[in-house]
This record gives sequence, C-alpha cells and structure tokens, in this order.
Amino acid sequence: MVEVKINDKHSFEKAMRIFKKQCQKEGFLIEAKERRYYTKPSERKRRKGGRN
Repeated sequence: MVEVKINDKHSFEKAMRIFKKQCQKEGFLIEAKERRYYTKPSERKRRKGGRN
C-alpha cells in the first residue's frame, strides 16, 4: 500500500509525483498491465526466460 500525506495546498503536485514514483517502484502499473489479459502459465514462463 502506498500512502502520501499532503501538508498544504501547494504540495499536491509534489505528493502526486511522490505517489507515482512509489507506485512505479512497487510495480503496480506493470502488474496491472499483466493482469489485463489472461496468459497461460507456459506463455508466462516463456516471457520470463524459460530455460537457461
């Protein structure tokens, strides 16, 4: 969970930048894109790297 606190009205933009960076760091956007469509387990393995 990502939480950002706002102290005054001018820091909203700063809070949004911090929130976006934290979401990117946590990987929420990547996970949302991956969950958009169903992928078979074999396809996930192939994309991840499969055999080394």
